[in-house]
Amino acid sequence: MSSPMPRLDDDVLMRLEDLSVRFPIRKRGLFARSVGEVHAVSQVDLTIRTGEVLGLVGESGCGKTTLGRCIVGDQRPTAGSIYFRDGDTTVDLATLGERQLRPYQRQIRVIFQDPFSSLNPRMTIMQIVGDPLRRHGVRGSELEDRVAHMLSRVGLSPAHMHRYPHAFSGGERQRINIARALICEPRMVIADEAVSALDVSVRAQILNLLRDLQDEFNLTYLFISHDLSVVESLCNRVAVMYLGRIVELADTDRLYPGPTHPYTEALLSAVPRPDPRLRETGERILLSDEFPDPANPPAGCVFHTRCRYVQPTCVERRPELRPIGDTHTTACHFAEDLQLRGVANVG
Repeated sequence: MSSPMPRLDDDVLMRLEDLSVRFPIRKRGLFARSVGEVHAVSQVDLTIRTGEVLGLVGESGCGKTTLGRCIVGDQRPTAGSIYFRDGDTTVDLATLGERQLRPYQRQIRVIFQDPFSSLNPRMTIMQIVGDPLRRHGVRGSELEDRVAHMLSRVGLSPAHMHRYPHAFSGGERQRINIARALICEPRMVIADEAVSALDVSVRAQILNLLRDLQDEFNLTYLFISHDLSVVESLCNRVAVMYLGRIVELADTDRLYPGPTHPYTEALLSAVPRPDPRLRETGERILLSDEFPDPANPPAGCVFHTRCRYVQPTCVERRPELRPIGDTHTTACHFAEDLQLRGVANVG
């Protein structure tokens, strides 16, 4: 008999429990047998609150995008649950088949990283933005009216809906991506490095647009990025990911001045300082380039091979993600003892 579905709190939209994704390593040859596994996501517990912007940060290859793909249904988890609140009921998206998942994929949409490669050059903007609606049976003048309204809402002229992607700039293409993501009126949006390919001035415009759209459509964002300065400006909370695991989670206004995990401290040391007089006074914490093999993660703390505060306990025992305040959790044995530097007091 299956266990009863948990009830999510009224302010929670989604909860990940013990979520893991492992990819088999195949040996070349006739039978291509498996010789190991890559641990892309490992036992992640994460709560996403209704209406918040949750930042997910970490180096390339840490598992951020894989986690986002699990949530939207593009990647099946190896283990764990993805609980999603649908009205008064809760559904585990990780257990649904492709057909059962389709209605929820309308509620959870993605804004892709590259505004150039993510748009089909052979389709008009009308076809690109309207495609999610067409898949759900919307046709004719209703389809065209809804596309026109959404293009206008993201700052594009509806008169250009019959043009092709090559006629638009990078910033305009990302607005098209946003329109495509929101055309089905989702409840949650996964923004995967949504502004990393844009120049600074265009990036600011897109971030402002995302804020405005969140207020208008009551959206919840999971904002995946490696740029902590962008995350600071947009996100309410931040989850820090390393080698497939969440190692720290806190409100943005607490995490940036007061990190409790050495990996977070290293990431924050690279955040640009707005005051020109202070830009050269901080010490950048340089991590070893020897990133651990995700097919053979270290025993104990996964960060101990690059941590400048490592102790024997770190090598022997893996720290669990634990509370260290009302809204702050960390996966460091010595979080209470370390005096780590945040953005405000680097130097």
